[in-house]
Amino acid sequence: MIHLSEKGAWLVNGSRIVEDSPEAAEAVKNLTGKSVTKEEAAKQTIAYGILDAHNTSGSMDKLKIRFDKLTSHDITFVGIIQTARASGLEKFPMPYVLTNCHNSLCAVGGTINEDDHMFGLSCARKYGGVYVPPHQAVIHQYAREMLAGGGKMILGSDSHTRYGALGTMAMGEGGPELVKQLLNQTYDINMPGVIAVYLTGEPKPGVGPQDVALAIIGAVFANGYVNNKVMEFVGPGVEKLSADFRIGIDVMTTETTCLSSIWATDDTIREFYEIHGRTADFAYLAPGETAYYDGLITVALDEIEPMIAMPFHPSNTYTVDEVRRNPQDVIADVEKRARVSLDGAVPYSLQDKIRDGKFHVDQGIIAGCAGGGFENICAAADILKGTSIGSGGFTLSVYPASMPVYMELIKNGCAAAILETGAVLKTAFCGPCFGAGDTPANNAFSIRHSTRNFPNREGSKLQSGQISSVALMDARSIAATAANQGVLTPATEFDGTLNRYRYYFDAQIYENRVFDSQGNADQSVEIQLGPNIKDWPEMTALPQHLVLQVAAEIHDPVTTTDELIPSGETSSYRSNPLGLAEFTLSRKVPEYVGRAKDIQTAQKAVMAGRCPAEEKPELKPVMEAVHTVCPDAGKENTGFGSTIFAVKPGDGSAREQAASCQKVLGGWANIANEYATKRYRSNLINWGMLPFLIDAGELPFTCLDYLFIPDIRSAVERAASEITAYVVKGAEMKPFTLRLGEMTQEERQIILKGCLINYNRV
Repeated sequence: MIHLSEKGAWLVNGSRIVEDSPEAAEAVKNLTGKSVTKEEAAKQTIAYGILDAHNTSGSMDKLKIRFDKLTSHDITFVGIIQTARASGLEKFPMPYVLTNCHNSLCAVGGTINEDDHMFGLSCARKYGGVYVPPHQAVIHQYAREMLAGGGKMILGSDSHTRYGALGTMAMGEGGPELVKQLLNQTYDINMPGVIAVYLTGEPKPGVGPQDVALAIIGAVFANGYVNNKVMEFVGPGVEKLSADFRIGIDVMTTETTCLSSIWATDDTIREFYEIHGRTADFAYLAPGETAYYDGLITVALDEIEPMIAMPFHPSNTYTVDEVRRNPQDVIADVEKRARVSLDGAVPYSLQDKIRDGKFHVDQGIIAGCAGGGFENICAAADILKGTSIGSGGFTLSVYPASMPVYMELIKNGCAAAILETGAVLKTAFCGPCFGAGDTPANNAFSIRHSTRNFPNREGSKLQSGQISSVALMDARSIAATAANQGVLTPATEFDGTLNRYRYYFDAQIYENRVFDSQGNADQSVEIQLGPNIKDWPEMTALPQHLVLQVAAEIHDPVTTTDELIPSGETSSYRSNPLGLAEFTLSRKVPEYVGRAKDIQTAQKAVMAGRCPAEEKPELKPVMEAVHTVCPDAGKENTGFGSTIFAVKPGDGSAREQAASCQKVLGGWANIANEYATKRYRSNLINWGMLPFLIDAGELPFTCLDYLFIPDIRSAVERAASEITAYVVKGAEMKPFTLRLGEMTQEERQIILKGCLINYNRV
């Protein structure tokens, strides 16, 4: 089904694979009649060509990328624009689309969600952007329909920014990276590795894109096979997939922790652009005659079965049949994993889901950028047609990803087929994907064609004793389960016909409702600021020395951004840095906020010219110990604040707030064995936080210990790779080593200035 090569691979003429070996170069020469080095062949990937075309550094080892377009949604664009405004923004230098698909429900927190929307509209007018009102489209569907282009690059402030199936290399990053683009700066990375995803065969009836995606995620997440690399989809199986099917696989590549994705394009993708009235934006993309890849994933599409990702991660994958045949064994494994994810915060059991030997679920959701596509919903309608979801506890909600998709489902009868079963059809909204919509009952089990199933992604609150579960499945098997009134059922058991529906895109909907400045800024427009929209607090430059208290210690194998700053209803406060910060680590380490604020009082005293020990007396013996190794440390040259330790933080969302909330509470650093994603580490740096590394198994400190890091400013200035730090144990100073990893000159300057705002402030 899925095979991972232990070495690199050559792709000849887009179809013939030669796995790397001492004889590989000769084999390639025999096939092509030419001698080609690995270095030359690596330049023949699609990814290399696109990156080369967008690189401004002159070096393909150290890339400085300028993107073609930007996109954000309503829990990210306020902070981005506020940061850019503080740095002198006058006009959006490239097309920037502001969609409103996350905080669409204008209920939580009173007026603040709609206030954010009006802020976005006024900024689109003032700075020359595009504004997509609530319920019109989810961010990524609008980008597919209206922004993507062959060979182009798009940067979005959402982790699922993936348009590779349409020939667009897209990346999801924290807001500060978009700020850099708005200020005519660059996205700086080393040249990433490129992994070939070689597709063969054709999916069997009833198997959908989520099934293929989950199979790939299950094979590559834990081993980091594609971590921070580009996945390039090639091979004879590509042409067997519709555009919607490719899109459905592509959007889930985020869950592999890859950097980006790109696909070979063909007439199927050309037709997609034609349907959307944008034929000029299409480009045929294919690897060169001989392309070399750093790794190879072979996917036999005809061997993929309906899949399910059980709680609480997209990589916790099984076939649906495995769960049906061995529910007790699977549940035992899920409950074992849950004890780690949930830290025993609430009792957790799925035993009651097995009744009469069958696995029962309580809710089905088909939604968002992954599930809400036209083809997915049409297939679900065919499976549901003429059935009933029943009058029991099981519910089914379907969210088309855009109003044009919704309109076509009405016209072709699929909407009626879904509604007459008792299911509910709703407008474009990302809530079910991040915990702000269709929250099930306590202990309920929800199957969703959406992007993630982390704890709390369905809206439950551990701190209030609430827990429910999400499993990821394809829309087809969700529909089959709904037709069976909640009994887990794979779509391969559906013996009817899955029709091929032609899609007709109605552009009039957007023309009537979406504001498009066409790039024309109107400086006379006054920005509309609601009472919840606050500026960033003052942030100081990095001092010479740091005294940090460990405010949280997390030993989970991976810590998600959801755990660092919860999603769901807290999203309404993302326009208020200090208000949102109150939720930091609230579902993982509830004591964190109080601890961070407590040590932050010392830094506030320093900023006011007072002695920190007078504000926080317990610092007096700490500083006495510090003076034994660094006599000159004092309020004039020493910063005080907090840090956290986590084994591998930052999996999941691109949200910058996972870092900025720590920063506004006085955080100066993270300490980790490794960082789960490049984007989380970048978020730390852009908010002036040091991304320290420490060797696995070596932890000389515990929670609430004080750490002293002498001459850290000088270490950053001279790009030191290792820093000697100390744990303060009474009067004793115990040394240990921290590492910073590679940073660009610009990143070091951002750290030294204290944050990206300070770096750019005019």
